[in-house]
Amino acid sequence: MATVYDVPPNELIEEVAEKLEDVEEVEPPEWADFVKTGVSKERPPSQDNWWYIRSAALLRKVYLKGPIGVGKLRKYYGGRSNRGSSPEHFRKGSGSIIRNSLQQLEDAGFVQKSTDGRQVTNEGRSFLDKTAREIKSSLEEEKEVLKKY
Repeated sequence: MATVYDVPPNELIEEVAEKLEDVEEVEPPEWADFVKTGVSKERPPSQDNWWYIRSAALLRKVYLKGPIGVGKLRKYYGGRSNRGSSPEHFRKGSGSIIRNSLQQLEDAGFVQKSTDGRQVTNEGRSFLDKTAREIKSSLEEEKEVLKKY
């Protein structure tokens, strides 16, 4: 039985993002086209589905590190801020994006609040594990095809 730990993170996040687009509760807010993802960024994201990718990445991160709060997640999604000729400094990521995404995942039933932060529900755990199982089986099929050649 495959879990989130058994598949490459990029492939898992891409697949979960595609599935989250079908979930009714997860939807980018009106301001999502114009906002930067942190102080250290110069421009907004260029991908059209960046909200779903960030939500999928947050769901995976809460699965792995949970229970976890918004403050700790802001550190994970932060970066170095360019200050011109002065040395760069670390800046946290946007808390509003993380908070709104987690609230949507709560409404969808994948995440719940606890006293120590947010953690994945059983529904969210099974959602991620099923997706990981699908990815692992497709990777194994690709290996079998490559062995033939």
